[in-house]
Amino acid sequence: MTSVRAPFVVLACGNPSRGDDALGPLLLARLDAWLRAGGVAARFELIEDFQFQVEHALDLQGRAAALFIDAGSGTPAPFALQRLLPDETPGHSTHAIPPAMVLAVYRRVVGGEPPPAHVLCVRGECFELGGALSPAAAEHLEAAWRQLQVFCHALLQNAAGIDKA
Repeated sequence: MTSVRAPFVVLACGNPSRGDDALGPLLLARLDAWLRAGGVAARFELIEDFQFQVEHALDLQGRAAALFIDAGSGTPAPFALQRLLPDETPGHSTHAIPPAMVLAVYRRVVGGEPPPAHVLCVRGECFELGGALSPAAAEHLEAAWRQLQVFCHALLQNAAGIDKA
């Protein structure tokens, strides 16, 4: 039996117990509700984790596009949305890796090019264990949410055009 994968995958990372690090999971939860309400949830697979890891490369297989969502302390406010390319620059950890490295792992493991990918990084201010979402991060969340809706709508529109061709 062959399972059909959703054409789009959204991977969000963050730790809800660490203040603004909850931005990724919060956006993913909103996205889930929005996609369900719009009747298009089957077109997206949503994956939440504490951090991006090499195993996430396999989550990209068979996808038309991928989006990574994370919080960042050095990100321009309120957020940055940019296209990703595979990057094998070694990180400082063997545990978590940046999204561009996930694409590079895909290239090595699968032996082909990863799907088109973007990263939505939302500016966080406070990442203290046990902390709540900061007021600034709450504002950044709202701005990022509006952009996330536009981004996902564009994915669906582009896919509809391709399906009709």
